[in-house]
Amino acid sequence: MTKYPIYCAGKFITTDTTIDVVNPYDNKPFAKTFLASEKELEEAISAAQKIENPLGKFPTHKRYEVLSQIAAELSTRRDEFAQNLSMESAKPVRYANSEIDRAIQTFTIAAEESKRLPKEYISLDWTKAGEGKEGIIKYFPVGLVAGISPFNFPMNLAVHKIAPAIASGCPIILKPATKTPLSTLKLAEIIDQTELPKGAVSILPMNRETGNKLVTDERFRLLSFTGSPAVGWKMKSQAGKKKVVLELGGNAGVIVSDSSDIDHAVERCLLGGFAYSGQVCIHAQRIFVADAIFNTFIEKYIRRVEQLKQGNPVEPETEISAMIDADNAERVINWIKEAVDGGAKLLTGGVRDGLHVKPTVITQTHREMKVCALEIFGPVVVIEKYSGFETAVEAINDSDYGLQAGVFTNRLDEMNMAFEKLDMGGVIINDVPTFRVDHMPYGGNKDSGSGREGVKYAIRDMMESKILVKPI
Repeated sequence: MTKYPIYCAGKFITTDTTIDVVNPYDNKPFAKTFLASEKELEEAISAAQKIENPLGKFPTHKRYEVLSQIAAELSTRRDEFAQNLSMESAKPVRYANSEIDRAIQTFTIAAEESKRLPKEYISLDWTKAGEGKEGIIKYFPVGLVAGISPFNFPMNLAVHKIAPAIASGCPIILKPATKTPLSTLKLAEIIDQTELPKGAVSILPMNRETGNKLVTDERFRLLSFTGSPAVGWKMKSQAGKKKVVLELGGNAGVIVSDSSDIDHAVERCLLGGFAYSGQVCIHAQRIFVADAIFNTFIEKYIRRVEQLKQGNPVEPETEISAMIDADNAERVINWIKEAVDGGAKLLTGGVRDGLHVKPTVITQTHREMKVCALEIFGPVVVIEKYSGFETAVEAINDSDYGLQAGVFTNRLDEMNMAFEKLDMGGVIINDVPTFRVDHMPYGGNKDSGSGREGVKYAIRDMMESKILVKPI
Protein backbone atom coordinates (compact mmCIF):
# COMPACT_ATOMS: atom_id res chain seq x y z
CA MET A 1 0.00 0.00 0.00
CA THR A 2 1.15 3.53 -0.75
CA LYS A 3 2.27 5.45 2.33
CA TYR A 4 1.44 9.12 2.58
CA PRO A 5 3.57 11.20 4.99
CA ILE A 6 1.83 14.04 6.79
CA TYR A 7 2.74 17.70 6.25
CA CYS A 8 4.02 19.39 9.39
CA ALA A 9 5.60 22.86 9.47
CA GLY A 10 6.65 22.65 5.83
CA LYS A 11 8.10 19.14 6.08
CA PHE A 12 6.76 15.72 5.09
CA ILE A 13 7.15 13.43 8.09
CA THR A 14 6.04 10.08 9.47
CA THR A 15 5.08 9.19 13.04
CA ASP A 16 4.84 6.07 15.15
CA THR A 17 1.08 5.77 14.61
CA THR A 18 -0.24 4.66 11.23
CA ILE A 19 -3.82 4.55 9.99
CA ASP A 20 -5.24 2.56 7.10
CA VAL A 21 -7.26 4.40 4.49
CA VAL A 22 -10.11 2.15 3.38
CA ASN A 23 -11.97 2.16 0.09
CA PRO A 24 -15.61 2.05 1.27
CA TYR A 25 -16.74 0.37 -1.96
CA ASP A 26 -14.98 -2.92 -1.18
CA ASN A 27 -14.11 -2.14 2.46
CA LYS A 28 -10.42 -2.84 1.78
CA PRO A 29 -7.45 -0.68 2.83
CA PHE A 30 -5.44 0.69 -0.09
CA ALA A 31 -3.15 3.27 1.53
CA LYS A 32 -1.57 4.24 4.83
CA THR A 33 -0.88 7.54 6.46
CA PHE A 34 0.09 8.72 9.93
CA LEU A 35 -1.51 10.37 12.93
CA ALA A 36 0.07 13.49 14.36
CA SER A 37 0.55 13.55 18.12
CA GLU A 38 0.72 16.58 20.40
CA LYS A 39 4.42 16.75 19.58
CA GLU A 40 3.83 17.28 15.85
CA LEU A 41 0.97 19.66 16.53
CA GLU A 42 3.22 21.75 18.78
CA GLU A 43 5.87 21.85 16.04
CA ALA A 44 3.28 23.07 13.55
CA ILE A 45 1.97 25.76 15.92
CA SER A 46 5.48 26.98 16.73
CA ALA A 47 6.46 27.18 13.05
CA ALA A 48 3.23 28.98 12.18
CA GLN A 49 3.73 31.58 14.89
CA LYS A 50 7.29 32.26 13.74
CA ILE A 51 6.17 33.14 10.23
CA GLU A 52 2.99 35.07 11.14
CA ASN A 53 4.59 38.49 10.61
CA PRO A 54 6.41 37.73 7.32
CA LEU A 55 3.32 35.92 6.04
CA GLY A 56 1.15 38.93 6.85
CA LYS A 57 3.56 41.08 4.82
CA PHE A 58 3.80 38.58 1.96
CA PRO A 59 3.35 40.79 -1.15
CA THR A 60 0.03 40.66 -2.95
CA HIS A 61 1.60 39.55 -6.22
CA LYS A 62 3.24 36.61 -4.46
CA ARG A 63 -0.02 35.52 -2.83
CA TYR A 64 -1.64 35.70 -6.24
CA GLU A 65 1.19 33.71 -7.82
CA VAL A 66 1.09 31.02 -5.10
CA LEU A 67 -2.67 30.54 -5.36
CA SER A 68 -2.57 30.55 -9.16
CA GLN A 69 0.29 28.04 -9.17
CA ILE A 70 -1.69 25.67 -6.93
CA ALA A 71 -4.74 25.97 -9.20
CA ALA A 72 -2.66 25.33 -12.31
CA GLU A 73 -0.93 22.26 -10.86
CA LEU A 74 -4.23 20.86 -9.63
CA SER A 75 -5.59 21.29 -13.13
CA THR A 76 -2.64 19.41 -14.60
CA ARG A 77 -3.12 16.55 -12.12
CA ARG A 78 -6.93 16.62 -12.14
CA ASP A 79 -7.51 12.97 -13.12
CA GLU A 80 -4.97 11.69 -10.59
CA PHE A 81 -6.58 13.68 -7.77
CA ALA A 82 -10.10 12.64 -8.80
CA GLN A 83 -9.24 8.95 -8.85
CA ASN A 84 -7.62 9.24 -5.45
CA LEU A 85 -10.62 11.11 -4.03
CA SER A 86 -13.02 8.54 -5.48
CA MET A 87 -11.13 5.66 -3.87
CA GLU A 88 -10.88 7.14 -0.38
CA SER A 89 -14.50 8.31 -0.21
CA ALA A 90 -16.43 6.02 -2.60
CA LYS A 91 -17.57 9.16 -4.39
CA PRO A 92 -18.53 8.34 -8.00
CA VAL A 93 -15.71 9.60 -10.20
CA ARG A 94 -18.10 11.86 -12.11
CA TYR A 95 -18.62 13.78 -8.86
CA ALA A 96 -14.97 13.45 -7.84
CA ASN A 97 -13.96 15.17 -11.09
CA SER A 98 -16.42 17.95 -10.31
CA GLU A 99 -15.00 18.36 -6.81
CA ILE A 100 -11.45 18.76 -8.11
CA ASP A 101 -12.73 21.28 -10.67
CA ARG A 102 -14.37 23.20 -7.84
CA ALA A 103 -11.15 23.15 -5.81
CA ILE A 104 -9.31 24.59 -8.81
CA GLN A 105 -11.96 27.30 -9.02
CA THR A 106 -11.72 28.01 -5.29
CA PHE A 107 -7.96 28.63 -5.52
CA THR A 108 -8.52 30.76 -8.64
CA ILE A 109 -11.12 32.87 -6.84
CA ALA A 110 -8.79 33.23 -3.84
CA ALA A 111 -6.01 34.41 -6.14
CA GLU A 112 -8.27 37.14 -7.49
CA GLU A 113 -9.60 38.10 -4.05
CA SER A 114 -6.04 38.40 -2.72
CA LYS A 115 -5.73 41.49 -4.94
CA ARG A 116 -8.76 43.21 -3.40
CA LEU A 117 -8.52 42.64 0.34
CA PRO A 118 -10.95 44.86 2.26
CA LYS A 119 -10.05 48.44 3.08
CA GLU A 120 -12.02 51.67 3.29
CA TYR A 121 -11.92 55.40 3.86
CA ILE A 122 -14.35 57.11 6.27
CA SER A 123 -15.01 60.81 6.74
CA LEU A 124 -15.15 61.78 10.42
CA ASP A 125 -16.59 65.28 10.29
CA TRP A 126 -20.18 64.10 10.78
CA THR A 127 -19.89 65.80 14.15
CA LYS A 128 -18.00 68.91 15.23
CA ALA A 129 -15.47 66.77 17.11
CA GLY A 130 -14.45 65.12 13.85
CA GLU A 131 -13.70 68.28 11.93
CA GLY A 132 -10.25 68.22 10.34
CA LYS A 133 -9.87 64.45 10.72
CA GLU A 134 -10.31 61.43 8.49
CA GLY A 135 -10.20 57.69 9.00
CA ILE A 136 -8.44 54.98 7.01
CA ILE A 137 -9.55 51.42 7.83
CA LYS A 138 -7.20 48.59 7.03
CA TYR A 139 -7.70 44.88 7.63
CA PHE A 140 -4.94 42.73 9.09
CA PRO A 141 -4.61 38.92 9.26
CA VAL A 142 -6.30 37.58 12.39
CA GLY A 143 -3.48 35.11 13.05
CA LEU A 144 -3.25 31.34 13.28
CA VAL A 145 -6.28 29.52 11.87
CA ALA A 146 -7.47 26.06 12.91
CA GLY A 147 -9.32 24.27 10.13
CA ILE A 148 -11.31 21.06 10.60
CA SER A 149 -12.83 19.51 7.47
CA PRO A 150 -15.19 16.54 6.97
CA PHE A 151 -15.06 13.34 4.92
CA ASN A 152 -17.76 14.09 2.36
CA PHE A 153 -15.92 16.76 0.33
CA PRO A 154 -12.37 15.95 1.42
CA MET A 155 -10.76 18.32 -1.07
CA ASN A 156 -13.00 21.31 -1.71
CA LEU A 157 -14.30 21.87 1.83
CA ALA A 158 -10.69 21.80 3.05
CA VAL A 159 -9.68 24.18 0.26
CA HIS A 160 -12.39 26.59 1.42
CA LYS A 161 -10.28 27.01 4.55
CA ILE A 162 -6.77 26.79 3.06
CA ALA A 163 -7.21 29.14 0.08
CA PRO A 164 -8.75 32.07 2.05
CA ALA A 165 -6.06 31.65 4.71
CA ILE A 166 -3.33 32.02 2.09
CA ALA A 167 -5.10 34.98 0.49
CA SER A 168 -5.54 36.79 3.81
CA GLY A 169 -2.01 36.08 5.09
CA CYS A 170 -2.97 33.72 7.91
CA PRO A 171 -1.09 30.51 8.72
CA ILE A 172 -3.39 27.51 8.96
CA ILE A 173 -3.24 24.05 10.50
CA LEU A 174 -5.81 21.75 8.93
CA LYS A 175 -7.16 18.55 10.45
CA PRO A 176 -8.69 16.47 7.63
CA ALA A 177 -11.13 13.65 8.36
CA THR A 178 -9.17 10.50 9.21
CA LYS A 179 -11.35 8.48 6.83
CA THR A 180 -10.41 10.69 3.86
CA PRO A 181 -7.05 12.39 4.52
CA LEU A 182 -5.29 11.65 1.23
CA SER A 183 -6.74 14.43 -0.93
CA THR A 184 -5.29 17.18 1.25
CA LEU A 185 -2.01 15.34 1.83
CA LYS A 186 -1.58 15.15 -1.93
CA LEU A 187 -2.49 18.84 -2.10
CA ALA A 188 0.40 19.48 0.32
CA GLU A 189 2.77 18.19 -2.37
CA ILE A 190 1.68 21.11 -4.55
CA ILE A 191 1.68 23.70 -1.75
CA ASP A 192 5.20 22.65 -0.77
CA GLN A 193 6.53 23.60 -4.23
CA THR A 194 5.33 27.21 -3.96
CA GLU A 195 7.12 30.21 -2.43
CA LEU A 196 4.79 30.17 0.56
CA PRO A 197 6.85 30.38 3.78
CA LYS A 198 7.33 26.97 5.40
CA GLY A 199 4.94 26.62 8.30
CA ALA A 200 2.20 28.63 6.61
CA VAL A 201 0.24 25.42 5.99
CA SER A 202 0.31 22.19 7.96
CA ILE A 203 -1.99 19.23 7.25
CA LEU A 204 -2.20 16.90 10.21
CA PRO A 205 -4.54 13.93 10.56
CA MET A 206 -5.15 13.60 14.31
CA ASN A 207 -7.26 11.61 16.70
CA ARG A 208 -10.13 13.41 18.40
CA GLU A 209 -8.23 14.11 21.62
CA THR A 210 -5.26 15.74 19.90
CA GLY A 211 -7.47 17.48 17.36
CA ASN A 212 -9.52 19.08 20.13
CA LYS A 213 -6.51 21.24 20.96
CA LEU A 214 -7.26 23.15 17.76
CA VAL A 215 -10.48 24.13 19.52
CA THR A 216 -9.17 24.90 23.01
CA ASP A 217 -5.64 26.27 22.43
CA GLU A 218 -5.74 30.07 22.68
CA ARG A 219 -2.84 30.45 20.24
CA PHE A 220 -5.36 29.79 17.49
CA ARG A 221 -7.20 33.00 16.69
CA LEU A 222 -9.93 31.51 14.51
CA LEU A 223 -11.58 28.10 14.30
CA SER A 224 -13.25 27.12 11.02
CA PHE A 225 -15.19 23.87 11.38
CA THR A 226 -17.32 21.97 8.88
CA GLY A 227 -19.21 18.99 10.24
CA SER A 228 -22.15 17.87 12.32
CA PRO A 229 -24.22 20.33 14.39
CA ALA A 230 -23.75 18.40 17.64
CA VAL A 231 -19.96 18.49 17.33
CA GLY A 232 -19.82 22.05 15.99
CA TRP A 233 -21.83 23.70 18.76
CA LYS A 234 -19.90 21.79 21.40
CA MET A 235 -16.67 23.09 19.88
CA LYS A 236 -17.99 26.65 19.98
CA SER A 237 -18.66 26.30 23.70
CA GLN A 238 -15.05 25.14 24.23
CA ALA A 239 -13.34 27.60 21.90
CA GLY A 240 -12.72 30.39 24.38
CA LYS A 241 -12.07 33.86 22.95
CA LYS A 242 -11.20 32.87 19.40
CA LYS A 243 -13.48 33.63 16.45
CA VAL A 244 -15.53 30.62 15.35
CA VAL A 245 -17.06 29.89 11.95
CA LEU A 246 -19.36 26.87 11.81
CA GLU A 247 -20.64 25.34 8.59
CA LEU A 248 -22.92 22.60 9.86
CA GLY A 249 -25.65 20.42 8.42
CA GLY A 250 -29.34 20.43 7.79
CA ASN A 251 -32.39 18.60 6.48
CA ALA A 252 -32.76 20.80 3.42
CA GLY A 253 -36.21 21.32 1.96
CA VAL A 254 -37.54 21.73 -1.57
CA ILE A 255 -40.85 23.19 -2.74
CA VAL A 256 -42.23 22.11 -6.12
CA SER A 257 -45.00 24.52 -7.12
CA ASP A 258 -47.73 23.62 -9.61
CA SER A 259 -46.39 26.46 -11.78
CA SER A 260 -43.00 24.76 -12.16
CA ASP A 261 -41.51 22.65 -14.95
CA ILE A 262 -42.11 19.19 -13.45
CA ASP A 263 -39.58 17.34 -15.59
CA HIS A 264 -36.86 19.84 -14.71
CA ALA A 265 -37.76 19.60 -11.01
CA VAL A 266 -37.66 15.79 -11.13
CA GLU A 267 -34.18 15.71 -12.66
CA ARG A 268 -32.74 18.29 -10.29
CA CYS A 269 -34.34 16.64 -7.23
CA LEU A 270 -32.85 13.34 -8.37
CA LEU A 271 -29.38 14.87 -8.28
CA GLY A 272 -30.06 16.78 -5.08
CA GLY A 273 -31.44 13.71 -3.34
CA PHE A 274 -28.92 11.05 -4.30
CA ALA A 275 -25.60 12.58 -5.42
CA TYR A 276 -22.86 10.99 -3.31
CA SER A 277 -25.48 8.81 -1.58
CA GLY A 278 -27.02 11.89 0.03
CA GLN A 279 -23.88 12.47 2.11
CA VAL A 280 -24.08 16.21 1.45
CA CYS A 281 -25.06 18.82 4.02
CA ILE A 282 -27.40 20.46 1.48
CA HIS A 283 -28.82 17.12 0.34
CA ALA A 284 -32.45 17.56 -0.80
CA GLN A 285 -34.00 15.59 2.07
CA ARG A 286 -37.58 16.94 2.33
CA ILE A 287 -39.53 17.63 -0.86
CA PHE A 288 -42.94 19.31 -0.69
CA VAL A 289 -45.00 19.04 -3.89
CA ALA A 290 -48.21 20.93 -4.71
CA ASP A 291 -51.18 18.56 -4.40
CA ALA A 292 -52.32 19.24 -8.00
CA ILE A 293 -49.11 17.72 -9.41
CA PHE A 294 -48.15 15.36 -6.56
CA ASN A 295 -49.10 12.07 -8.24
CA THR A 296 -47.46 13.04 -11.53
CA PHE A 297 -44.26 14.11 -9.75
CA ILE A 298 -44.13 10.92 -7.67
CA GLU A 299 -44.60 8.69 -10.72
CA LYS A 300 -41.83 10.40 -12.68
CA TYR A 301 -39.49 10.66 -9.69
CA ILE A 302 -39.73 7.02 -8.62
CA ARG A 303 -39.13 5.85 -12.18
CA ARG A 304 -35.93 7.92 -12.37
CA VAL A 305 -34.75 6.88 -8.90
CA GLU A 306 -35.04 3.22 -9.84
CA GLN A 307 -32.95 3.85 -12.95
CA LEU A 308 -29.95 5.15 -10.96
CA LYS A 309 -26.79 3.15 -11.67
CA GLN A 310 -25.32 1.84 -8.42
CA GLY A 311 -21.82 0.38 -8.51
CA ASN A 312 -18.07 0.89 -8.36
CA PRO A 313 -17.33 4.62 -7.87
CA VAL A 314 -14.35 4.58 -10.27
CA GLU A 315 -16.56 3.55 -13.20
CA PRO A 316 -17.74 6.62 -15.16
CA GLU A 317 -21.35 5.42 -15.47
CA THR A 318 -21.80 4.94 -11.69
CA GLU A 319 -24.24 7.43 -10.17
CA ILE A 320 -24.45 6.13 -6.58
CA SER A 321 -22.09 3.94 -4.60
CA ALA A 322 -21.24 2.90 -1.04
CA MET A 323 -21.70 5.01 2.05
CA ILE A 324 -18.66 6.02 4.01
CA ASP A 325 -18.84 3.24 6.63
CA ALA A 326 -20.99 0.47 8.10
CA ASP A 327 -22.15 2.49 11.11
CA ASN A 328 -23.73 5.15 8.90
CA ALA A 329 -25.27 2.60 6.55
CA GLU A 330 -26.86 0.82 9.52
CA ARG A 331 -28.06 4.10 11.02
CA VAL A 332 -29.80 5.09 7.79
CA ILE A 333 -31.58 1.75 7.50
CA ASN A 334 -32.69 1.97 11.13
CA TRP A 335 -34.15 5.45 10.53
CA ILE A 336 -36.03 4.16 7.49
CA LYS A 337 -37.41 1.23 9.49
CA GLU A 338 -38.44 3.55 12.32
CA ALA A 339 -40.40 5.71 9.87
CA VAL A 340 -42.14 2.75 8.24
CA ASP A 341 -42.96 1.22 11.62
CA GLY A 342 -44.45 4.59 12.57
CA GLY A 343 -46.83 4.62 9.61
CA ALA A 344 -44.78 6.07 6.76
CA LYS A 345 -45.09 4.54 3.29
CA LEU A 346 -41.98 3.19 1.55
CA LEU A 347 -42.21 4.00 -2.17
CA THR A 348 -38.89 2.49 -3.23
CA GLY A 349 -35.60 1.33 -1.69
CA GLY A 350 -35.13 0.68 1.99
CA VAL A 351 -32.63 -2.13 1.38
CA ARG A 352 -29.05 -2.40 2.62
CA ASP A 353 -26.23 -4.58 1.29
CA GLY A 354 -23.17 -3.93 3.42
CA LEU A 355 -22.20 -0.29 2.91
CA HIS A 356 -24.62 0.06 0.00
CA VAL A 357 -28.07 1.52 0.74
CA LYS A 358 -30.53 1.43 -2.14
CA PRO A 359 -31.92 4.89 -3.04
CA THR A 360 -35.00 5.31 -0.87
CA VAL A 361 -38.14 7.45 -1.15
CA ILE A 362 -40.70 7.70 1.69
CA THR A 363 -44.01 9.52 2.08
CA GLN A 364 -46.77 9.93 4.68
CA THR A 365 -44.24 10.85 7.35
CA HIS A 366 -44.60 13.21 10.27
CA ARG A 367 -42.29 15.88 11.63
CA GLU A 368 -41.04 13.91 14.67
CA MET A 369 -39.59 11.03 12.60
CA LYS A 370 -35.80 11.08 12.38
CA VAL A 371 -35.97 11.01 8.55
CA CYS A 372 -37.70 14.40 8.76
CA ALA A 373 -36.43 16.04 11.93
CA LEU A 374 -32.72 15.22 11.71
CA GLU A 375 -30.02 15.27 9.05
CA ILE A 376 -30.12 11.80 7.52
CA PHE A 377 -26.88 12.15 5.52
CA GLY A 378 -27.82 9.19 3.36
CA PRO A 379 -29.69 8.26 0.13
CA VAL A 380 -33.17 8.92 1.51
CA VAL A 381 -35.75 11.47 0.35
CA VAL A 382 -39.09 12.26 1.98
CA ILE A 383 -41.82 13.56 -0.35
CA GLU A 384 -45.07 15.08 0.90
CA LYS A 385 -47.91 17.03 -0.72
CA TYR A 386 -48.99 20.53 0.26
CA SER A 387 -51.98 22.74 -0.33
CA GLY A 388 -51.14 26.45 -0.39
CA PHE A 389 -47.62 27.76 -1.04
CA GLU A 390 -47.31 29.44 2.35
CA THR A 391 -48.05 26.07 3.99
CA ALA A 392 -45.02 24.60 2.23
CA VAL A 393 -42.85 27.51 3.40
CA GLU A 394 -44.01 26.91 6.96
CA ALA A 395 -43.26 23.18 6.64
CA ILE A 396 -39.68 23.84 5.55
CA ASN A 397 -39.22 26.35 8.37
CA ASP A 398 -40.55 23.79 10.86
CA SER A 399 -37.04 22.53 11.49
CA ASP A 400 -34.13 23.17 13.80
CA TYR A 401 -31.98 23.74 10.71
CA GLY A 402 -31.73 26.55 8.17
CA LEU A 403 -28.97 26.02 5.63
CA GLN A 404 -30.46 26.26 2.12
CA ALA A 405 -33.79 25.58 0.42
CA GLY A 406 -34.77 25.02 -3.21
CA VAL A 407 -37.97 26.40 -4.74
CA PHE A 408 -39.28 25.36 -8.16
CA THR A 409 -41.74 28.01 -9.31
CA ASN A 410 -42.50 30.26 -12.25
CA ARG A 411 -44.54 32.72 -10.19
CA LEU A 412 -42.88 35.92 -9.00
CA ASP A 413 -45.06 36.16 -5.89
CA GLU A 414 -44.01 32.67 -4.78
CA MET A 415 -40.35 33.44 -5.39
CA ASN A 416 -40.60 36.64 -3.36
CA MET A 417 -42.49 34.93 -0.53
CA ALA A 418 -39.89 32.16 -0.38
CA PHE A 419 -37.02 34.64 -0.20
CA GLU A 420 -38.69 36.80 2.43
CA LYS A 421 -40.07 34.06 4.68
CA LEU A 422 -37.75 31.04 4.46
CA ASP A 423 -35.40 31.14 7.45
CA MET A 424 -32.38 29.94 5.51
CA GLY A 425 -28.88 31.06 4.64
CA GLY A 426 -29.75 30.64 0.96
CA VAL A 427 -32.85 30.25 -1.23
CA ILE A 428 -32.29 28.70 -4.65
CA ILE A 429 -34.96 29.30 -7.30
CA ASN A 430 -35.70 26.56 -9.85
CA ASP A 431 -32.94 24.39 -8.50
CA VAL A 432 -32.25 22.20 -5.48
CA PRO A 433 -30.71 23.38 -2.19
CA THR A 434 -27.67 21.32 -3.18
CA PHE A 435 -26.62 24.11 -5.57
CA ARG A 436 -23.44 25.91 -4.57
CA VAL A 437 -20.77 27.80 -6.46
CA ASP A 438 -17.62 28.68 -4.64
CA HIS A 439 -17.66 32.48 -4.60
CA MET A 440 -21.18 32.81 -3.18
CA PRO A 441 -21.75 33.35 0.56
CA TYR A 442 -22.60 29.99 2.05
CA GLY A 443 -23.76 29.08 5.53
CA GLY A 444 -26.83 28.57 7.66
CA ASN A 445 -29.15 29.89 10.33
CA LYS A 446 -30.38 28.21 13.51
CA ASP A 447 -28.59 24.88 14.16
CA SER A 448 -26.99 24.96 10.70
CA GLY A 449 -24.13 27.17 11.79
CA SER A 450 -22.77 30.68 12.20
CA GLY A 451 -20.78 32.82 9.83
CA ARG A 452 -20.42 32.34 6.08
CA GLU A 453 -18.02 30.56 3.81
CA GLY A 454 -17.37 31.47 0.19
CA VAL A 455 -13.88 32.79 -0.47
CA LYS A 456 -14.46 36.55 -0.03
CA TYR A 457 -16.57 36.02 3.07
CA ALA A 458 -14.09 33.59 4.63
CA ILE A 459 -11.28 36.08 4.01
CA ARG A 460 -13.20 38.75 5.91
CA ASP A 461 -13.54 36.40 8.88
CA MET A 462 -9.80 35.78 8.76
CA MET A 463 -8.97 39.49 9.07
CA GLU A 464 -9.46 42.15 11.75
CA SER A 465 -10.04 45.84 11.06
CA LYS A 466 -7.94 48.67 12.46
CA ILE A 467 -8.63 52.36 11.98
CA LEU A 468 -6.06 55.12 11.59
CA VAL A 469 -7.46 58.54 12.57
CA LYS A 470 -5.33 61.37 11.23
CA PRO A 471 -5.51 65.07 10.43
CA ILE A 472 -6.63 66.03 6.95
